[in-house]
Formats: sequence, C-alpha cells, structure tokens
Amino acid sequence: MAASAKRPGRVRCRVRRVLPVAALLGAGLLPAMSHAQVLDDSTKVRYGAHTTFILKERDLLREDTLGQVIDTTLTRLPQQRYWAHDTTFQQDLGNFGTASRRLLWEPNLELGARLGRNVFDKYARNSADIPYYDTRSPYTFFRFHQGNPYEQIFELSYARSLKKHFNAGFAYERFGSNKAVAVTNTKTGQVEHSNFLFFVRYDSPDGRYHAMANFNTSRHKAVEQGGIQPQLVTNNPAAPSDFDEHGDVILSQLFEYQREVVNLTKAINYEDRDELRLAHTYRLLGRGLTAYHIIDYRRQLNKYTDEALSSTNGIVRFYPLIRRSTVQTDDRAEFRQLENTAGFMGNTRAVEYRLYARLRNASLDTRSRSDLPAQPALKKLQPVDTTQLFVGGTAAFQYRQFAIETAGEIRPTAKFSELGSTEYWLRGAARLGPISGEVLLSSYAPTLTQLRFEGNHYSWDHTAGSTDPFENTQVQQLRVRAARQLGIHYLEAVGTVANIQNLVYYTANAPGGQFGAPQQLGTARQLTTFMARYRLNWGKFVADNQATYTIGAGADNPGLRIPAVVAESRVYYEGYLFKKALLGQVGVQGYFQSRWKAYDYSPSTQQFYVQDRFTIRNTPVVDVFLSGDIRTVGIFLKMAYVNQFLPQPGYFATPYYAALPRRFEFGLRWQFFN
Repeated sequence: MAASAKRPGRVRCRVRRVLPVAALLGAGLLPAMSHAQVLDDSTKVRYGAHTTFILKERDLLREDTLGQVIDTTLTRLPQQRYWAHDTTFQQDLGNFGTASRRLLWEPNLELGARLGRNVFDKYARNSADIPYYDTRSPYTFFRFHQGNPYEQIFELSYARSLKKHFNAGFAYERFGSNKAVAVTNTKTGQVEHSNFLFFVRYDSPDGRYHAMANFNTSRHKAVEQGGIQPQLVTNNPAAPSDFDEHGDVILSQLFEYQREVVNLTKAINYEDRDELRLAHTYRLLGRGLTAYHIIDYRRQLNKYTDEALSSTNGIVRFYPLIRRSTVQTDDRAEFRQLENTAGFMGNTRAVEYRLYARLRNASLDTRSRSDLPAQPALKKLQPVDTTQLFVGGTAAFQYRQFAIETAGEIRPTAKFSELGSTEYWLRGAARLGPISGEVLLSSYAPTLTQLRFEGNHYSWDHTAGSTDPFENTQVQQLRVRAARQLGIHYLEAVGTVANIQNLVYYTANAPGGQFGAPQQLGTARQLTTFMARYRLNWGKFVADNQATYTIGAGADNPGLRIPAVVAESRVYYEGYLFKKALLGQVGVQGYFQSRWKAYDYSPSTQQFYVQDRFTIRNTPVVDVFLSGDIRTVGIFLKMAYVNQFLPQPGYFATPYYAALPRRFEFGLRWQFFN
C-alpha cells in the first residue's frame, strides 16, 4: 500500500561550504575508502525517502503544497496489475501491452466530445496525474521487469531542484512483449511502447504563485493476431466439457501456443499521443480565495493497417466485409483538443470549494485508403470541429467525523429544443465516521467513434441527422461504503446500485450484420455490485483478500458483461534478515473470475464488443513470489501461473485469445537520493 503520511515540519539544514585549508589538505590525505564512507554517512543522514515528496495537480487544486512521501514498500512490486498506469482490473488479449478494457463497472464522468478509442489507455501516462517532486537532493528512479521470454519493462526518471523554488525532471519508459501464440518466424515482437515525459514545478518565494507543467508523448505499436483459428472436429472422444458451446471445437486443444494458427498475420495498430499541460494558481486573499488556470493541448492518432487481407473463394475472412480495398487496410483517425479552464477556489480547515468554466475546442479527421476504381485513393470524411463550454464546481464541509461534499459539471445549451440532450454529472457524498454514502446522476453523449465511423471494413452513422441517431446515456447510482480498522483486522464493504438508460455498446448483433458495430439499448438496465475486503496483519503474517460480486451483467443483459465474481487474494510472510539489512516477503497471490461471456475484440475499430458464442471458464491463476528490499533497492522473483495444467493447459483472456502460460518473472527497483 502506498505510503501517505504527510510531511512533518520542515527544518532547513545548511551545509557549511567554507572549510579551513588545513582541513581540506587533511581530507586529501585520507584513504579513498574512508573518504567514500564519510560521504555515504552524510548522505544517509540528510537525504532519503523522508526528504523526497510527491505532489500532483489534484494536490495543487486543494492548495496542498506539502504532498506525500514516496512509496518504498514492497507490496505492489510483484503484482502485474500495478506495472502499468491504470491499476484497475482489466480484460486484455492475453499479453502485456495488448488492447484492454476495464473489467468492472465504473460510471463515466467525462462530458462532451471524446474520441472513444481507449484500449491503450492503460499504458499511457495521464498528464493530469503526473507526479512532481519536492526534493532536497537529486532523485533518480529506475525500474526493470523481465518476464522470460515475454514481457519487459524499463523505466528511468530523474528530478532535482535547480533552485530553492524550482524543480525539473524527466522520465523515460519503454516496454514490450513477445508473441506467445503463432511464433513462426524471427519477428516475434508483439508490442512496443515508448514514453517520454518532461516536467517542471515552480513556487514563488512568497508562496502565492504555484505552477506545474509537463510535456508528455507516447508511441504504441501492437501487432494484432485476431485470435486463434479454431480447428473444427467431427468425431473425438473428448469429454463434453472440453468442447465449445456449439460442440464442434475442442477448446483444450488450443493451447499449443507457438504451434497455433491465428487469423491475422500482418495487422498492426499504432497509437501516438502528445500532450502539453500547464496548471497554475495565484493566491488572492489568503487560502480563502485563489485563482487558477489550466491549459491542456492533446493529440491522439490511431492507425490500423493490414497488408495481408486473406480470402477464400473471394470472401475475405475475419472481417465482416470489404468496402475500399481488397489488398490492404489503412484506416486513420486523428483527434486534437485544446482546453482552457479558469476558476476560483478556497480551502480552510472546515470548508473547501472550487468554481470553474472550461472551454474546449476539438477536431477529428478520419481517412481510409482505397484501390477501387470508383473511389479516390484516399477518402476523407467530413472533419468534426466543435467548440464546447462546461461549467462546474465542488464544495465540501467537514466538522470532526462528519463531512459532506457536492460536485458537478454541466454543458449548457443555448437552444430550448436541445434541453433534453443537456450533458451533466452531479454527485453528493456524506461521511459519518466509518460509514459514507454517495449519489451520482449523469447524462453524457456518445463518443465521436460511436456516433460515426468509416473504414475499409465498417461503416455507421448515428449522428443527429442520421436515420438512427443516438441519445444521451443516463446513469443514476447510489453507493454506500463502510470501512473499519479493528486491531489487526481491516474490514471494508461497498455496495452499489446503478440504473443505466440508453446505454451505447458494441455488439456482434448490430443491424446490417456488422459484428462489432455500436448499438443503443432502448430500455433501462439495473446493476448491483458488492465489494468486500478483509486484511489481516498477524505479526509477520499478512493476508489481504478482496472480492466483487456483480448482479445484472450476465448473459441475459445484451449490453453489459461482467463476471459475477472477481476476486484477488494475497498471503505472505514478511520479516527482516541479516540484522535488519534486508526486508523480505515470501508468499502466494491468486486471481479468480467466474464463468462469463467475455467481450470479443475488433482490431480495426479498436473496440471490445458483446458476443454470445464463447464462454470463458472460471480458471484461477496462482503466482508464487519472493521480494526483498535492501535500503533503496527492491527486487522480486516470481513464478507466474504455477497452477497451469491443474487441471487445464491454459485459459482464455478474450474469446480465442490465450493468456500467457507459466513463466518466470523478476524485477528490480532502485531509488537514488543523491
């Protein structure tokens, strides 16, 4: 668990820089080892995790200029869920870096024009959540993970204070993964990702002005395989439970990994992201009135290519149809957005508020290549250009153990006829001791991709002037939470009830036979979830268990698919060795999800869609790990999926996408404070 202690009172330590000449000469005569030991002892005393603090933009918007201490714990080091930037439970294509989506229900709070291509969000840094540093000495972070022979992660970041009130740094991240399925040649790479981040933070000497800025760019390349080609059988003595739901495919025989045959051999998804963001505040009247401004520019380019459109008797396999080219697919979409947010905020011990207005300028350009005689070589859709205004704010009050908070945002409309399509979200929450409750109301428009798409294999139009326009999605949600620490026991329970109207989703049963096209539910759907967590700290023994139970998102729901049970458990022994020079953990961690009709994936549109032909079994996944921490160095060794072949030879993450087999993983995290 990340450390969250607030910074103690700051004590300024000044190092004397004027030394007697005799002392300098004497130091030069000391042995080299003795000299190094003196420097090392000085570093240990003055610099370390207790002198390095992380601040984020959300802290700045609450006028918190102290931040939190950095995380040096071992708990999350061997957990793959925390290796990327989105730590929620996810459904992916079985390998690290492939397309993914959030597994559990979460309401949308982003209004207005949105691109709607999010399958690589997990691996991209969010510029609004970048960590900035307040450090008295240069701080370096290094991370390397290797999952032989599949996953690899490398990250290096550096930050230092150039002057008393100015801090700057950079971060470089690169990760990749090799194919585990259908490895037939030397080109085994499946995912390549790189990210560069540059960030600066400034505080004025009088403490009235604060600024945070970053430039964030990433490049993601994912080879799409389209899933394993199932081999049909007619007569086989296999048990009925080994077959798929149609009885003609033996699923247990699709886990020969490298020998399997996939649907796509030269299909690639590219995603480029660039973002420049500045957030700054100026205190007008103490902490009660502060003006702030945020400017954010972002660009996202999605490109899908397939240079080998295979066909049988003139019919192209895998894709629903051919619209522009029978030789290759080249579909692109470029989204640009510029946002300016300005407002006022205040923060006292009892009251906190923030009021703002946001102006968004967004544009979308799409194009698709063609080799058909009756069409241009490069067809461009009518570009989307829009300017949107949003108004919102938050207000919170706290007195002892009682707290209440309200927040909301609305996109006003100038036309009376458009009042029914007004976008908004409103949230109210109250807390009394260990019990809290929250009510959420929202109405948001479909994404730009859901409204209109034109490519080599898909085409739809659900804009306002079309024959089948989409309406706003409305959500009414109630959530109650209770958490309590009782000695060595920690208990937490969360219950959520949601009513969802006009849900837009991608489906295999869309009109026109386009599997993977969007559709809107005309009826309301109810969703109920229960989450429970129990953590036990018994001496050096720790057990942490969490489970979520969902009702209303099974096979009988045409728009929502969520496993009924999603659970995670972690049991380990923690203790010191070698006179407390080494802190170690050894344990077992497991993940379980119940049977469910998982979403399928359409690579050319970068969307997961509802299907009814394939059920993923409830196979648990168990890992055994060993972690250690030596001063500022953290390491882990892990055998992932140790229960392979007990009883099944593998499991599917997505229909016909096999998850990784048993493998050995290790990692290193090194933090320098000087």
